[in-house]
Amino acid sequence: MYYYYSRNQQQAVDELIKQMKGAIDGEYSAVKCYEKLARMAPNDQERERILEIRNDEIKHFTELVKLYSGIFGRDPKPELIEECPDEYELGLEAAIIDEQNTVDKYLTIADHAANTAVKQFFTRAAKDEQNHAVWFLYLWIKNK
Repeated sequence: MYYYYSRNQQQAVDELIKQMKGAIDGEYSAVKCYEKLARMAPNDQERERILEIRNDEIKHFTELVKLYSGIFGRDPKPELIEECPDEYELGLEAAIIDEQNTVDKYLTIADHAANTAVKQFFTRAAKDEQNHAVWFLYLWIKNK
């Protein structure tokens, strides 16, 4: 079966592929970084909070891969796109910035998505990312 897309439709598909791949890579990088941050945490309470956030990122990653594969018919190849700092406070600061930037990206994707599942995922994930940013900010201030 052949599908014919107008130029604008194909551009929209290409943009969604790029955005979703970027989100997958971002979640993958966050999972790796938060594992490292948890190991550096000065106490069990902070370690558990970071691991809880990491579990949310794993859920996001898993859901994104399913969405991507279902829409585009192929599995993405996640790539590490950010290095995690070797110092705890710098890692927390980087996490705050990354989570806040991710909120903006996810809300933009949700606003422009025609696919309901994509719109719902990115809206929900943006809320989670905002919550993560607040927790990382709390931990960062606590460790200053």
